[in-house]
This record gives sequence, C-alpha cells and structure tokens, in this order.
Amino acid sequence: MNSFSNPGHVAILGGGIFGVSTAVQLARRDIRVTLVTDGDLASGASGRSLAWLNTAGQRSLPYHALRLAGIDRWKTWRLNHPEHAEALHFSGGLTWAGEGESFRERHSYERSLGYDSVWVSAEQAAELVPGIDPGVIAEEGAIFNPGEGWVDLPTVIGILAAEVRDRGGRVLENVGRCSVVTEGGRATAIATEDSSRIDADVVVVAAGPQTPALLGEAGVGVGDDSPAAFVAVTRPVESDLQTVLNTPNVAIRRAVDGGLIMDSGWSEESIRIAQDGSLEIDDAVVARLLEEASAVLTGHPTLELDYIGAGYKPIPGDGEPVVGPVDELAGLYTAFSHSGATLGLLVGELLANEIVDGVASPLLDTFRPSRFSRGE
Repeated sequence: MNSFSNPGHVAILGGGIFGVSTAVQLARRDIRVTLVTDGDLASGASGRSLAWLNTAGQRSLPYHALRLAGIDRWKTWRLNHPEHAEALHFSGGLTWAGEGESFRERHSYERSLGYDSVWVSAEQAAELVPGIDPGVIAEEGAIFNPGEGWVDLPTVIGILAAEVRDRGGRVLENVGRCSVVTEGGRATAIATEDSSRIDADVVVVAAGPQTPALLGEAGVGVGDDSPAAFVAVTRPVESDLQTVLNTPNVAIRRAVDGGLIMDSGWSEESIRIAQDGSLEIDDAVVARLLEEASAVLTGHPTLELDYIGAGYKPIPGDGEPVVGPVDELAGLYTAFSHSGATLGLLVGELLANEIVDGVASPLLDTFRPSRFSRGE
C-alpha cells in the first residue's frame, strides 16, 4: 500500500485546481492538510487556461469516460453553488473544420460514444449561439455540443482554498520553489526555498508543468510534452457570446468580467524562448489573434488587449493524464494532465479517496505514473 491508512498529515505541492481540489476533499474527511505553492494560488496553468469543459473529438475510451465524470462533477458543483453561477457556464461548445478538412467523421465518432453532438448548418448555429457571425462557419456546417461549458478556475480555486482554511487546513502561498524530501524509499516532506520543511505522511505533487521536473528530482520519471503557450485576454466587450468557440484560427470563451479569453495552435507555435527562459510573444501575433476573434463575432467588434497569460501548458508525454501513487516512492502521489479544467474536481476527489481509504478507482487504471517506468 502506497500511503498510510488514514494519514495524519498530507502535504500538497501546487496551487492550481488539482492541488486545491485534493486539499479540500481531504479536509472534508478530517485529514490534516497543508498546501504550498511557489506563487499565488492559480498563478500557474490554472490561471491562464481557456478552461473549456469537454470531452469532444477522438480520444481513448478510458480518457473519454474520465472526462465525462469530470464534467458531471462540475454540473453538481454549479447546482450546489448558485451564488457563484458567474464562474461556471454550461452554454455549449461550437466547432467547425478549416479549409480542406471535414468534421463529419468527428461528429459520427462523438455520437457513437453517446456524447451529445449535434450537426448544425450555419443558420442553425447562429440561432443556437448568439454572438457568432454565421458567415464564417464552414460550408459543410459545424458541431454543436450542448453539454459543454467553461469555468473560471481562479474563482473556484479561491472558493475551495477558503474552505480548506475554514476546515483547519493550511494554505501557504509565495513560498518559492519547493522540492520533495525522500528518506528510506519514502516521500516524507516538502522542503521550501527558505529551507523550512513540512513533514507529512503523504506528499502530493500537483504542480502543473513543473510536475515532471519535481518528480525527476526525486528519481521518478514521467513523460513530459508541455509546450510554451499563452492566452490573450481582452477588456470587456459588448457581445452576446456565451458558448465556447473552437474555430480553425482561434478558440474563444467569455470571461467573468465581460472580456474574452482566447488562444490558438498557430499563435503558440510562434512563441520564442529567450536565453533566460522567458517567453517572448510578438505584438503582431497578438494583434492577429484579436483580429481572428473579432472576425467570428457578430458585428466584428474592436477587441482591446487587457493582458497576456503566458507559461507552459501541462501535457504528459503520451497525452494521457498521470494520476495516482508513484510506485518508486511510498507515500508519494501525483496529478499531471492537460485537461486540468475538465478533470479538476474529479481528480481531487479520486486522489483523496485513494489516499485515505487505499481503494483505487477503476477510472484511473490506465493513467498511473507507473506506465512510464514500465516503458509503455
């Protein structure tokens, strides 16, 4: 068994949605918990995410099932927190193919899995998705996924962290770079930048794109394919858009303050990594991204940049989530995945259940860290 049964103290490294959701689940079960993060809560990948809640497209069946369960947890959370409805919307997702491509096969695959996927014409899309210019939709039509949505992760993370504190847990922000302390083949503590030590029966590493490096320092190998990425966030703009858009040149969703959050594959490929490790993004790239977003919106509004959120996007080496106990070191668990928003609440729940009860969910069978040590 990887952990203590009913551990007295769990230390969690990471202030994003995985770390905080795991912390709150443990606190609800009366486990003493300390969460540490190098900066502010949600200052990493969770704070610069499109946070699209979905399981659209073609992916492995176990991953699809996990994401479906993840979406379910968000819908339950929204029902239980009507006072925070502005932070979580289920107004669907709309996507269409680029020139020379077709999404008909994708639509058929989604339907074969029982995923709510509706093929719509441009005119039907305009009726279902206020705020979109139907003239930009592909001639073949588009896919509308009614059950999809988006979440403002910083808002939810703040709510969950407050609950952790209310239940007696500790949330330590801005402690600088941390590391996992190992002794006798077991993870025993988290060491902070100022050389202080947080002893624990169980340690959880959920530090987004920093996770593989932190595990590597402890002698654990996990495949890493995390690319440089950024989102552009606009100032508030008049638009009826509430649905998440995934178009050939830009993905867009509403922000809680009335602005828009957007990213794209082509804009991320333009990022330069400076010698000091910082990410450099051309103003011309950002300007084009804003133009692409304006082009798909009704009335083509002028979009003004508010800020850019840049960093690394957490993606495991094989693209699949990495969740659960680390075989090489007793008492060590991890959560590392690209789909942090969709899986955010669920992963915290499943990890907490396993840490406390020692019972693994079959949902996680194919996503264990051990697959990398086995060379799968």
